[in-house]
Amino acid sequence: MEFKKEKWMQLPREIYAGHDVLKNLGEMCRRFGLRNRALIVTGNKTYEIAGRDVEKILKKSDFKVDVHKTGVANKKNLEEVKKIAKKYDFLVGVGGGSKIDLAKKASYDNHIPFISVPTIASHDGIASPRASIRDNGTALSMEAQEPIGIVADTFIIVHSPYRYLAAGAADVIGNITAIRDWELAYKLRNEGFSSTAYGLSKYAAEAIIGSYESIKPNLEESVWIVVKALIVSGMAMSIANSSRPASGSEHLFAHALEKIAPNRTLHGEMVGVGTIMMMYLHGGDWEHIRDVLKSIGAPTTAKELGVEEKEIIWALTHAHKMRKRYTILGDRGLNKDAAWQVARITGVIGR
Repeated sequence: MEFKKEKWMQLPREIYAGHDVLKNLGEMCRRFGLRNRALIVTGNKTYEIAGRDVEKILKKSDFKVDVHKTGVANKKNLEEVKKIAKKYDFLVGVGGGSKIDLAKKASYDNHIPFISVPTIASHDGIASPRASIRDNGTALSMEAQEPIGIVADTFIIVHSPYRYLAAGAADVIGNITAIRDWELAYKLRNEGFSSTAYGLSKYAAEAIIGSYESIKPNLEESVWIVVKALIVSGMAMSIANSSRPASGSEHLFAHALEKIAPNRTLHGEMVGVGTIMMMYLHGGDWEHIRDVLKSIGAPTTAKELGVEEKEIIWALTHAHKMRKRYTILGDRGLNKDAAWQVARITGVIGR
């Protein structure tokens, strides 16, 4: 039989991660052969944290630089960034998840390169080809531009609130149930599968789980551990050309909870709690996942998330409807009785 298999993937060409690496941004852009007009997409606060330095570094490397300060990652702000970005040769997203998501999606739609400069490490979006854009209160996962380069300065990130780093660690830990869901879909639904992406995703999760005692506030080494795992997780999605390696039933739960309880907690925090319950459904060691999250300082209960118990149940019973993706939740999801049982057994809600 003639071999006809083919695959396309896009990966970062260069990654700088570590102490004081921001200074390398200009040289990196020059090595890429990027043309001169650069747009920095950032926010008011993140401009002061790192955007101003990025602007100076690029100008020193003879780039013509403009700055666009934007807000949350929603459809309105996305359209504004896309319109402005049309006259530039490349974009640099400086900030947290929302600024980077807006930059990567605008660069994708305008067919121009994008560079990721995170100021927090709250989820694997700093290195992934997906963007989360809100529309009428719902977060939509959209295909976006993989960053051509990543500059993750741990000295900058360690000065951000520790809660974001803990959420980033929890987001990567969620890979452990995402890949179980993916393998299940591969076996039961003959869904496409990449053993390389699977292995990378598993490695990223296990890197956090195996080093959880070293992840603490005000410790730059903690940022180093989490940032590396986030980048590897993002690359796994690039290799799979899908979010499958890092998004399964735990993310479906998080999306459902965010829908009913918007803006009350962080994405990675919801994913972490979802991972505990989905690991229980998979028959895995959910107690260890819970203990790791507790040690890191991430929420493990509805109370710690700041949501009501009935909202956890609603999210569990509606998670399977969030997108067409086969997971341990199946096609019909959990009924209320099963949801209450899962949440109680795992301690997410009161027993």
